[in-house]
Amino acid sequence: MNQNPDYNSPVVDSILHPSDFSAGSQTAFHHALKAAIIAKSKFTILHVSPEAAAAWTDFPGVRETLERWSLLPPGSPKSAVPQLGIDVRKAVARDTSPTKSVLRYLEEHPADLIVLATHSHEGHASWLRQSVAEPIARQSGQMTLFIPDHVPGFVSAKDGSVSLNKILIPIAAKPHPQPAVAAAVRLAARLQRPRGTFVLMHVGEAGGMPAVQCPEVPGWEWKKVMRTGDVIEGIVDTAAKETADLIVMSTDGRNGFLDALRGSHSERVLRNAPCPLLTVPEGSLAGGGLE
Repeated sequence: MNQNPDYNSPVVDSILHPSDFSAGSQTAFHHALKAAIIAKSKFTILHVSPEAAAAWTDFPGVRETLERWSLLPPGSPKSAVPQLGIDVRKAVARDTSPTKSVLRYLEEHPADLIVLATHSHEGHASWLRQSVAEPIARQSGQMTLFIPDHVPGFVSAKDGSVSLNKILIPIAAKPHPQPAVAAAVRLAARLQRPRGTFVLMHVGEAGGMPAVQCPEVPGWEWKKVMRTGDVIEGIVDTAAKETADLIVMSTDGRNGFLDALRGSHSERVLRNAPCPLLTVPEGSLAGGGLE
């Protein structure tokens, strides 16, 4: 990459937010809505109900949120929402299997970005547990933003402001780390954060960190961190030590140092990470980011 990418070119045209109407999903909703506003994209909220019993009033209020964020005046009509450049849709899928239902919906209505909450405790009453969230991300092959239920995230529920000052990017030879780097760069640029730090983290020998191109973002600096030992523990520990606001990682869908967020790896990251996690498939649009 000889030149910086065009940060202003939209690459996310459709965002899907599977919701179980829990408090954790409300936090994910705020992140999904913020991403849709930035991208000026289609934004679908999908609820899975075995009996299709969900009412429209159960869905998070888009207009109410936009009014609270001062993007719309109080009492705005429904027709005011598209004027912000977003196309909001709400859908209920009748199915006993949330995973199959979401994947089936994605087959018929492809999305460039999936934003969903993850509940770390299997005993949680809602359906959007990690055992559901992980297969959705893995099988869909799309960029996925996970919001663990124990973290507030980087989008304020109160006013929609963004607190994104440090992004951790774990890198390894495989999967190729450049898509994650590009996604992080685009995100920081499009959110117009005045300053911040990209932290490149590698677990292994001192000379083994893969070479990546680090585009210049005004006000942002690049930092490298070397770790030894367990990869997942290294990610979680570094995120906490660096007070990261977001972790961005490349995945290859099957193998690699994160094993495509499969099994205990994802459980350990999502249960203990102090911030949201954005996964960028190696074969996706190179570094689309949340735009």
